[in-house]
Amino acid sequence: MSVHEGHRERMKQRLLEQGLDAFDDHNVLELLLFFAMPRKDTNPIAHELIDYFGSLDAVFEAPAEELMKVNGIGKNSAVLLKLIPEVCRRYSINKNRFDNILDSTSKAGDYLASRYMFERDEVVYVVCLDSKRRVICCKELFRGDVNTAEISVRKIAELALAKNASSIIISHNHTSGIALPSKEDEITTRRIKMALESMGITLADHIIVAGDDYISMAESGMLR
Repeated sequence: MSVHEGHRERMKQRLLEQGLDAFDDHNVLELLLFFAMPRKDTNPIAHELIDYFGSLDAVFEAPAEELMKVNGIGKNSAVLLKLIPEVCRRYSINKNRFDNILDSTSKAGDYLASRYMFERDEVVYVVCLDSKRRVICCKELFRGDVNTAEISVRKIAELALAKNASSIIISHNHTSGIALPSKEDEITTRRIKMALESMGITLADHIIVAGDDYISMAESGMLR
């Protein structure tokens, strides 16, 4: 076994014995890149990634084309790095299923917040629920520069009717990092609530997510 191969084995064993907390950020990238670069010394490439993007999270959130501007990063390495936040997001979504029964604000908030992990765009989700608050479906309905005043009540109502929902939860994210609802959020929420009530469907909540934080408009008394 070469010195290089011995180093890799020691790194892997260290991970198994001590966990990722024992690693610096560049070591995390070095270890990951082992699996995309079986013959290269990945330590200098890992350092260059941190220097180029400034932090570990910025590396994972960078577009693939930007990652490939770093010397030594090819398509396979960029795909591997892009896979990490996507796997984390999928893991969090699955972990926060709560058997798909959203009968509390905390369950609904955690269920939806998972979907916004590493999300760079503004996105609106609609969750359709049956009479026991079980999830019938969770559908992304709008994406891009979302202005809540322009959200189509018709599309939300059509989805709720098509799924025979007893109630729905809507959610959107604030990429500004502040979860507080705007005046437009409040007006749009009331408009959606009234439209759904006319069809016998309850708007159970409107949850606004910003990073790790979220606000429930129902819990804040804004749906009364």
